[in-house]
Amino acid sequence: MMNEMKKRETADLLRKAAPEAAVRTDERMAEHTTFRTGGPAAVFVEPASAEDIKSVIRICRETGTDHFVLGRGSNLLVSDSGYDGVVIHIADSMSDIACYDDVIKAEAGASLAAIAAAAKKNSLTGLEFAGGIPGSLGGGLRMNAGAYGGELKDVLVSAVVMDKDGNISEQKLEDLGMRYRGSRIADDDLIALSGVFRLHPGDITEITEYMQELAGKRRSRQPLEYPSAGSTFKRPEGYFAGKLIEDAGLKGFRVGGACVSEKHCGFVVNDRNGTSQDVLAVMRAVREKVLSEYGVLLEPEVRFLGNGMEI
Repeated sequence: MMNEMKKRETADLLRKAAPEAAVRTDERMAEHTTFRTGGPAAVFVEPASAEDIKSVIRICRETGTDHFVLGRGSNLLVSDSGYDGVVIHIADSMSDIACYDDVIKAEAGASLAAIAAAAKKNSLTGLEFAGGIPGSLGGGLRMNAGAYGGELKDVLVSAVVMDKDGNISEQKLEDLGMRYRGSRIADDDLIALSGVFRLHPGDITEITEYMQELAGKRRSRQPLEYPSAGSTFKRPEGYFAGKLIEDAGLKGFRVGGACVSEKHCGFVVNDRNGTSQDVLAVMRAVREKVLSEYGVLLEPEVRFLGNGMEI
């Protein structure tokens, strides 16, 4: 357990090792997840560069401190008691986006929506599907984010990654093992630092209209008015998670302040100031009922952080 003295000592070591990084203690994770739940991270670091990340990981290894790499928290459920380690938050301070002809290069902290907007601004087509995905590029590369028939692997050329020892390398698409909601980045617990995409010249009016069409579909079909992590479970082969959940009679099923969305059963939402335990309890009940009714084991698309956060 990281007591107050250990927190201060760890924070001081990190400030010295990565002077450009922002370092705080007892940062509420509810402020950094789209579920809007989660207790405090013992130490919270916002690196400004890959060298900062390398230095933070080195300090964590030398002091035996657990660490977790966070993007925009759009696919994460954090324990109500928080996380007794160092959270490395790759976000705005590592979010540059550059466009060269038909190529876009972006840092891992850039939001997928911002990258899609940059593509549109430069009349490039191929990333329209990403305009409504709330996560960052780093998390998106880890899970090969996708929507409406498009996936990052469809336009990705390469990614720069860091391994557990701090070694940095550029990996081509064919070496990244990109697949439905997975990749070698996740398998090997690599840290995505940036990505390069090759798109195609298009008409900005048509690109804009298509993105508006997709945004309209999202608003009409998804419970965007409530905190959630998007699709809670991965699509089982041969099925749709939302339909299985609805057919099992779980539409609106509630535990405390969290429930299965009435609008889209594939979403568990925090509609009444729920806790992470509420969300977790809903997920567990849904998983058990669907398995019992249909023999299908739903695999969470959501990641978990903190003690007791196992489904």
